[in-house]
Amino acid sequence: MDMASSKTHQPPTVRTRLQHAEENTLDYVKVIAELIERRGEARVIDIADALHVSKATVSKKLLQLQREGLVRSEPYRSIFLEPQGASMASAGKIRHAHVLDFLLAIGVPREIAEDDAEGIEHHVSPQTVRALREVTRKLSEESEKQSGKK
Repeated sequence: MDMASSKTHQPPTVRTRLQHAEENTLDYVKVIAELIERRGEARVIDIADALHVSKATVSKKLLQLQREGLVRSEPYRSIFLEPQGASMASAGKIRHAHVLDFLLAIGVPREIAEDDAEGIEHHVSPQTVRALREVTRKLSEESEKQSGKK
């Protein structure tokens, strides 16, 4: 389910529950993508370590992600992202980068910005991300102008 469509025409409590489910799914596919990128594979134990959850929790979630067509796995093999899962992970990574860039541009210290971006990225619409990106661009241009005057 698309995050933007899940926010439309839903009572706030329903939207929040859907957002939390999507947030959890996005965290899993992003971690799987990062592990594959860094290590060449994503194993249940590595996913569990990255998310600070049990292997049983990861196994249960992976079954759900398989049913949703986001990942595939074979017995005694690594976890692989399906195209839809890879797309979701990529979009989440980009959204995270835009939120992080904005927070850094307004002066939030990097460590705090990293933590905050991880939470914020799950709860902003594509329109808000575009607005954050535009404000970040303007702040960057202004900063460059100020640097040139010195």
